[in-house]
Amino acid sequence: MSHRPAPLSDFDRLVRLAPDEVVTRAEVTDHPLPGEAGTLALITLDNGQGPRRPATLGPASLIGLGEVLDAQAARAEAGGIQALAVTGTDGVFAAGADLSLIASLPADAEIGRALALLGHAVYDRLDAFPVPTFAFVNGTALGGGLELALAADHRIVAADATGFGLPEVRLGLVPGWSGIWRVPHLIGPEAAVDVVLKNPLDNNRTLDARAAHGLGLMDAVAESDLLAEGLEHAAAVVSGGGSVADRSPDTSDAAWDRALATLEKLQSTRPGRELPARRALAELFTAARTRSRTESAEAEAEALSRLITSAEFRRTVYAFLGLVQGRAKRPAGHPGAELAREVRKVGVVGAGLMAGQLALVFAQHLQVPVVMTDMDQERVDRGLAGVRAQVERMISRGRLTAEQGEALAGLITADTDKSVYADADMVIEAVFEELEVKRTVFRELEGIVRPDAILATNTSSLSVAAMAEVLEHPERLVGFHFFNPVAQMPLIEIVRVAETSDEAVATAFELARRLRKTGVLVNDAAAFVVNRVLLRLMGEVQASFDEGTDAHTADHALDPLALPMTPFTLAAMVGLPVAQHVSESLAAAFGTERFPVSANVQRMIDAGRTALWAKDVRTDRVEEEAAGATGETIPEATRAVLQQGDNPQTAEQLRMRVEDALAEEIGLLLDEGVVAAPEDVDLCMILGAGWPLHLGGITPYLDDCGAAERVRGRRFHA
Repeated sequence: MSHRPAPLSDFDRLVRLAPDEVVTRAEVTDHPLPGEAGTLALITLDNGQGPRRPATLGPASLIGLGEVLDAQAARAEAGGIQALAVTGTDGVFAAGADLSLIASLPADAEIGRALALLGHAVYDRLDAFPVPTFAFVNGTALGGGLELALAADHRIVAADATGFGLPEVRLGLVPGWSGIWRVPHLIGPEAAVDVVLKNPLDNNRTLDARAAHGLGLMDAVAESDLLAEGLEHAAAVVSGGGSVADRSPDTSDAAWDRALATLEKLQSTRPGRELPARRALAELFTAARTRSRTESAEAEAEALSRLITSAEFRRTVYAFLGLVQGRAKRPAGHPGAELAREVRKVGVVGAGLMAGQLALVFAQHLQVPVVMTDMDQERVDRGLAGVRAQVERMISRGRLTAEQGEALAGLITADTDKSVYADADMVIEAVFEELEVKRTVFRELEGIVRPDAILATNTSSLSVAAMAEVLEHPERLVGFHFFNPVAQMPLIEIVRVAETSDEAVATAFELARRLRKTGVLVNDAAAFVVNRVLLRLMGEVQASFDEGTDAHTADHALDPLALPMTPFTLAAMVGLPVAQHVSESLAAAFGTERFPVSANVQRMIDAGRTALWAKDVRTDRVEEEAAGATGETIPEATRAVLQQGDNPQTAEQLRMRVEDALAEEIGLLLDEGVVAAPEDVDLCMILGAGWPLHLGGITPYLDDCGAAERVRGRRFHA
């Protein structure tokens, strides 16, 4: 049993401060339990907005839920109900706290503390309810929504439900309504580290129903009707006094020791450990080992009182709500969904690694046949085997059932004859990044596909206009640039040229939406947005190293920004030949003064080296171990081919050099009309390069650090 919940009247001031809240109402209906076990009162959370605006929990919503819980508790104590459940509508259980409303409140620590305590006051009522309680989780449960489900005694989840997680640390906050305490005690501290820290840092990865059930966050999966199966479970609990699931999480001292070691490793290896939210989360999680839930609640409120007033949170809200959720849903240049053509079959030219990833994401999200082709049967067989291996991994990790995996793999076929594209609605090429190779592919395709079929290129840097030149109907060609890994990266750069039709662009936007990606319209220019900006950044760092800057200084000069990875590690992940090829394309387009082609990178490529640091070597672990390389050391064989100048820079000098270069490049990119506005650059960099949300977007950062005015004489944003 919890302590006595705080009176709801203590929080009336919060409601007055938020008169524009979209209120999520708690509506009660009674349902008879099977086997004459009694009556269950079902609270349905509904903001009346339908699927276009998921239900969130602001002050008035929380107080309303608390009042309903008080009324139902009185019924329970009088014997009027024998169980209580909470559910949502339109595929959403609850999307958590209303961030836009929180951000609109005065930046006052006491307001932050009161918001935290209000959540606890309401959730304590559910935790202390006099009869068994259930969460019938019908869909998305994020942040405070998941914490609400966790406050119930039992959780039954719809089999098709997705979107479960505690993303707060990525948003500059912490799970402040007991999630940070309940999760380790419910599923064990080792699994909890993934939920509260690793998943948010992994591009805000969320769980689906089966993964959440496998961890123990959910007690049972409803395979058919959630309400009917939920009532069956409730009746069994009420009648038998047992539990929906037998939980036996390992919460031993040894498990906590292992969990805290994992937490420390994540903190030390993921950029940004000094950010306020990361520090607060580590302290709260560590203390959850010995604190009571009541003690943790007080500490959570204290942490949120600080975090809600922080610059990190305010910038994050702009980046997340203004860009990732705002501009992403209203993309500049979208001709209108009504112009999009239906896509019932997709062709992918190529059967290599990227092609296989594309085929899988099209088949999984569109649920249409996808056919790949390649030059010979060996490549075709290898490509199909790669796709099946990816499906098997998804099954082994609980993301698909065996039956779902078999159905998904069955949608993907491959052939050596491109005539299989004759009835495709869209064909995308994923062949070698060489202009003439791609032009040859498109010449051949145009003689095979239907007149109304869309043709697309996944090029990362080449001219789409130059590809369109070889087509009799260039209006059908559109750039559709995915980022690697395809399944995880949320951005697609949609590239149009002068001839591209509105129908082709609209189809690309609609496909991006159905693939659960964000499409951003870019005009044809070398490397488009993300790779152009990233290569300018990486080029300045590499040039400084070539000029004489110490490798560690060069690679870590940007650490204060907490970028996802350092420039040298990013180059190794992309592949030195690929990075060099894009650098050469940019140098040809814009000149070597802005995009120098590194002689040292070429020396490493020529010598067969795949990375500067030993830790990033992927192909020769034996040599790495023999050299005694354990981290950021340069293997002797690599060092032997490098040549440096005698003009080193300090980390601060290099950071300013990079900032000024980025301000120049983004200014030129905007002047050229590659995208419509600075916000589109920000969105591309957040979704395509992992630019940290806490910086508020790349152009606001360049404003704040002074680079925009140093280079351009004016800010990107007034």
